[in-house]
Amino acid sequence: MLHMVNKSPFQNNGLDSCLRFASEGDCILLMEDAAYGAATGTAKEAMLVEACKKFKVYALSADVKARGIKNVIDGIEVTDYAGFVDLVDQNKTHSWL
Repeated sequence: MLHMVNKSPFQNNGLDSCLRFASEGDCILLMEDAAYGAATGTAKEAMLVEACKKFKVYALSADVKARGIKNVIDGIEVTDYAGFVDLVDQNKTHSWL
């Protein structure tokens, strides 16, 4: 299952809910403002580091770049739109709003 999260984890509980209901081995894509969760040095870093132990976590490169995120948490893979399409093609999807 690919879980797509698009709201900032600092303003919305979509990522928290996603992490609570996702199954081990699922993929999580941080896109749009959810990409802020991929940044190092934030209050959400420990949560994302733990998430990377159970899930494959991705951040969309265009959104990371657009938000000026310089350093991404180790274990989060930054992917481009082609990678996003591949993830959607290979997984059932669920969007967290």
